[in-house]
Amino acid sequence: MEAQKQLKLLKIIAILEGISYLLFGITMPLKYQFDMLLPNKIVGQAHGLLFITYILLVFVVSLKISYTKKELFFLYLASIIPFGTFIVDKKILSK
Repeated sequence: MEAQKQLKLLKIIAILEGISYLLFGITMPLKYQFDMLLPNKIVGQAHGLLFITYILLVFVVSLKISYTKKELFFLYLASIIPFGTFIVDKKILSK
């Protein structure tokens, strides 16, 4: 797969991963306040898959596109910070 297609896929996965992370803000109260386990389980599994895919894609894309060490640090860090993937999408991936 060429670098531009991989970068486009990374941008899509970054946004989806960010959305799935934010969905925990809805599903966690459902789980702990209303004892509704299923929404959190579904979002958790989707988020886990998207998180791993995002991390792997950052690695694969970084082999073809030269990012600075600082940019790579923030690309990886973004996956564990709420709104992080949205920020790196605008600041780093859209360059």
